Amino acid sequence: MAEPDVEAAEVPLYLRVAAALREDLAHRRISPGTRLPSERCLSQRYHVNRQTVRSALQLLRDERLVVTDRRGTFAAAAGADPAAPALAARRPTFPGGPRVSEALVRASLTWEPPPTPLTSRLLLAPGEPTLVHRHLVLGPQGAALQRAVSWFSRPALSEIPQLARYRRIKESHHQPDLRLLYHWMHQAGLRITHRESIGVPPGPVTTTTAGDGAARLIVHRVVTDQHGHALEITDIDFSARSAAWTYEFSA
Repeated sequence: MAEPDVEAAEVPLYLRVAAALREDLAHRRISPGTRLPSERCLSQRYHVNRQTVRSALQLLRDERLVVTDRRGTFAAAAGADPAAPALAARRPTFPGGPRVSEALVRASLTWEPPPTPLTSRLLLAPGEPTLVHRHLVLGPQGAALQRAVSWFSRPALSEIPQLARYRRIKESHHQPDLRLLYHWMHQAGLRITHRESIGVPPGPVTTTTAGDGAARLIVHRVVTDQHGHALEITDIDFSARSAAWTYEFSA
């Protein structure tokens, strides 16, 4: 008798449900335009609760594989581009969270060396470039409410196909959306741990983030895999007075 797949057992249930539905959609077992079974039927089929089904369907909506209206959830029409939301979604929310929806968002990807103190943590050689994601949230008057920069490690670019395709780019002029980043990590078989530290910059208030002298907070995030290797290091600097920092994560 084959031993159970321990790695598969540790994949979140909603990702396993989404994968099963994705396969049905890809092989046209659910035809384009066809209504999917109800949440109740899906929960019984996959032996999970309805919230798990909702999470799986939300992921498929993010991938534009299904659409939902008041009649139910339907397989997307033929010809839809499932990769599109990974590159240009309507409202990029990583890493600011959904509460920046009333603000303006600017995002970019570049390929450059990280700061020297981060080089060894990202398993890079001195001067070796890597993928860098910058995320800026602007208030209604154009003031910067939040700045974030993420550096990705060599293991991240090697293990996560959706990131690997950005290798060697010079600059991305569109609005990259990495909100599915942690889904991508799970799909790559990575079990991730995130650790964050939050602090107030020492000394007098500066205008790095907010020109009105508002207090600032700094968030330093390190995401590692099951082997303790850093996958992503992010620094977030935001105005504590006017910007809400929201971080959503499903293990």
